[in-house]
Amino acid sequence: MTIPPSWQYDEMIQIGKDFASRDVVDAYDARHRKFRDIERENEYIIEGLGLQKDHTVADFGCGTGAFSIQAARRCAKVYAVDISEAMLNYTRWKAESQGLTNIVFCHGGFLTYVHSGEPLDAITTSMALHHLPDFWKFKALTRLNGMLKPGGRFFLADVVFGEPDYEKNIPAWIDRFGATVGPDMAEDAIRHVRMEHSTFTWIMEGLLERSGFRIDSANYIDGVLAIYFCTKIAP
Repeated sequence: MTIPPSWQYDEMIQIGKDFASRDVVDAYDARHRKFRDIERENEYIIEGLGLQKDHTVADFGCGTGAFSIQAARRCAKVYAVDISEAMLNYTRWKAESQGLTNIVFCHGGFLTYVHSGEPLDAITTSMALHHLPDFWKFKALTRLNGMLKPGGRFFLADVVFGEPDYEKNIPAWIDRFGATVGPDMAEDAIRHVRMEHSTFTWIMEGLLERSGFRIDSANYIDGVLAIYFCTKIAP
């Protein structure tokens, strides 16, 4: 990490759910497997980015390391980046238990991580960019773009709201979590909307394009989720 200027947004302060707690981290994978096929999702990302065995990838907001570990089996090196030391320690434990030695664990985030290695072939981030307000999302995306090789690939998945029906889509999303996973996950969704910084689709598209990415595909799901595959076009 680098020392930020005094006016920079402090991304190390956790908003929403507190992932500094080992108990919360331990429960994370089990909860998400109730409504996600995580291995299939990661394979979709790997294939969509065209990752190869000689590629180097960074995973921002790596969480419990599901993508970082799956990518490490297919790529030369993976940088696992997260602001939560508990998450990083959990990911390190999982990687060591599987004999993986090609993951570099980095305590930092979009605004504070400094990449000192060769330019990256690809960057991924899932359900993490919403921790930043829009001004700082742009700063973050511009920094990520600068870490990539020319033509490098970028994957982004996050909560992004579509217009004009967001006021209907959000309660429906919360209700689905309550019905399929339980009240705790529904409360997480409520907390997300109330406290975190998800934005609109048209704003996210503009942020990506202005920070130097071409949007190759955009998939919007239920008016609350967005999946982007992008390519670096800025020098």
